[in-house]
This record gives sequence, structure tokens and C-alpha cells, in this order.
Amino acid sequence: MSVTIYGIKNCDTMKKAFTWLGEHGEAYDFHDYKKQGVTEEKLREWCVKAGWDKVINRAGTTFKKLADEDKQDLDEAKAIALMANQPSMIKRPVLDKDGRIEIGFKPDAYAAFFAS
Repeated sequence: MSVTIYGIKNCDTMKKAFTWLGEHGEAYDFHDYKKQGVTEEKLREWCVKAGWDKVINRAGTTFKKLADEDKQDLDEAKAIALMANQPSMIKRPVLDKDGRIEIGFKPDAYAAFFAS
């Protein structure tokens, strides 16, 4: 079983996810997409699996600071380009276990994700 958690190291939600994984004995690799980047191909894959509107973090300050024209007429292609250019706009964390993904962190959702 291969588990990778994608995100930004200093994010509070990421810290909660790291703690949960550690407490439940789940081994993982961490991919810091602020330092290591994330490809448009990987973003497309996540958008296909979860929906682009779930992958982009509209509640974050990076998205809120965008110019209005960048927020208008948002579709998958535009969202992927924005997230590739500014990875802070990707909702955190993205957990990938053998090709299945979970976006965001909720303890119950993680428990169900690892149980299946």
C-alpha cells in the first residue's frame, strides 16, 4: 500500500492530518507542493476523481486575493491553471492511497478511507 499526503507543511489542517496518520500507524510520504510543485497532469487527475470545485480552495486567502476577472467564469481548465500557478489555492490535504484520493481532513472521513 502506497500513501502520499500532498499539502503545505505549516498548514494547521495538514498538522491535524499528520497527527491522525501518526496516531493510527499509517505510514505515508509527504509531498510539499509549495516546495516540490504539482503538475497540471496531477491536478487534472484529482479534478477527474473529486471534481475541480472540491480541489480548489475558494475559502483561502490566496483565492480571495485574486483579481475579480480571475474568479469570474471559473471552470476546470481555469481552476487547474490557477492552482498550478499558485499551489496555495489547492485545498489541503490531498491524501492519495493507491490512486484513491481524499480531499481535506476530517477524522471520520480518514477512518472510512483507510477502512476501505
